[in-house]
Amino acid sequence: MATPSDVGRKPAAWGAVLSMALCVALLIASEFMPVSLLTPMAEGLRATEGQTGQAISISGLFAVAASMIITTAAGTLNRKWVLVAMTAVMLLSLVLVAAAPNFGVLMLGRALLGICVGGFWALATAVIMRLVPGSDVPRALALMYGGQAIAAAFAAPIGSYLGGMFGWRAVFWALTPIVAVNLVWHMVALPSLPARQRQDFRTMFGLLKRPYFLRGLAASMLSWGSAFTMFTYLRPFLEQVTDADVTTLSLLLLVLGCAGFVGTWASGRFLSGSVAPLLRLPALLMGGCTLGLLLLGGSAVAAGLFLALWGAMNTTMSVIWMTWMSQNAGDAPEAAGSLMVAAIQASILLGAVVGGMLLDGMTISATFIGSVVLAGIATALIGNGRHLLKPE
Repeated sequence: MATPSDVGRKPAAWGAVLSMALCVALLIASEFMPVSLLTPMAEGLRATEGQTGQAISISGLFAVAASMIITTAAGTLNRKWVLVAMTAVMLLSLVLVAAAPNFGVLMLGRALLGICVGGFWALATAVIMRLVPGSDVPRALALMYGGQAIAAAFAAPIGSYLGGMFGWRAVFWALTPIVAVNLVWHMVALPSLPARQRQDFRTMFGLLKRPYFLRGLAASMLSWGSAFTMFTYLRPFLEQVTDADVTTLSLLLLVLGCAGFVGTWASGRFLSGSVAPLLRLPALLMGGCTLGLLLLGGSAVAAGLFLALWGAMNTTMSVIWMTWMSQNAGDAPEAAGSLMVAAIQASILLGAVVGGMLLDGMTISATFIGSVVLAGIATALIGNGRHLLKPE
C-alpha cells in the first residue's frame, strides 16, 4: 500500500476520480433500470413479471460472489486494466440485455453485470486511496458516490419515459455509447496502478479476526439491511399509506433522489478526521425517518420531508462507512473492500427478502417496523463508535 508521503508526491488524479464517478452512475443505472421497465420487459420476453424481476436478484447474487473473489482472481494484474476490463464487460452485458431474444440471454447479461458491480465496488475505495492524498479521500469518495446520487435521482424516471416512447430495448441501447465513452476515459485518465501485493483469502480471514473490524462489518450490514428493507418497498407504502397518485409518487421519488446530492456535497465538505462520532448517524437518522413515515406518512408533505432527509443520509452513509474502512483497514484495502461490498450486497438482498416476507405475511407497516428494528440494533451496536476503530 502507498504511504501518505508516496501519494503526496503526486498530484491528485481528479480526472480519474470523475471517470470512476461516471462508472458508478452507469453501474447503478444499469443494475436498477429493470425496476422501471419490468412490465414491458416481461411482455417482450414472454415471461412473467416475477421471472423478469429475478433479473435484479441475479445481478445481486453475482455481485456478492464477485466482490469476494475479484481481488484474489486479479492476482498481480494492474488495477487500471482490471477496471477497464470490467467496464468492457458492463458494455457487453448491456448489449446482451438490449438484444436478448429470450429470458436466458437476459439472465446471462444480468449475471455479467453483477460481476462488474461486485468487482468494481471491491476495488473502488482501494483505488481512490491511490488516486488522491489521504486528506482528500473523503472528498474523492463523495465525488465518486455523486454518480450514485445522479443515477438514483434520474435513471428510473428517464428510463421509464424513454421506454414508453421507444421501447425498453432502446433504453439499454442508449446506455451503450455512454459506457463506451467511459471505457475510453478510463484508459486515458486512470494512471498505472500496479498491484501492491497478491491478495488471497487469508488476508480476508485475517481482517475478520480483528474484533473492531468485525464489529464494524456487522454494524454496516445492519445499517444497509435496515435501509433496503424500507427502500425496496417504498413504492407500495406511498401508494397504500400516503395514497400518492402517479404524479405525487414521481415527485416524492425525485425529492428522495435529488436529496442524495445534498448528502454527497455535505459529506465531501464536512467529513474529515475520525469518523467514529458519525458511524451511528445513518442508522439513527434513517431509522428515525422510517419511524416518522410510519407515524405521519399519510401526509404527502410530511412524507416528502422525511424522504428528503432519508435520501441525503443514504449517500452520506456510503461515504462514512467507506471512509471508516480506509482509515481502519488501510493495510489491506482491497481485502477490506471485498468484505465490505459482499456484506453490503448480502444485507441488501436479505433486507429485500425479509421486507417482502413481512409485506406478504402481514402489512407494509410491518415491513417498515422491521426496518426500524434493524436500525435500532445497528445504533446500539455502534454506540459512540470508538470500539469500531483500530487500536492506536
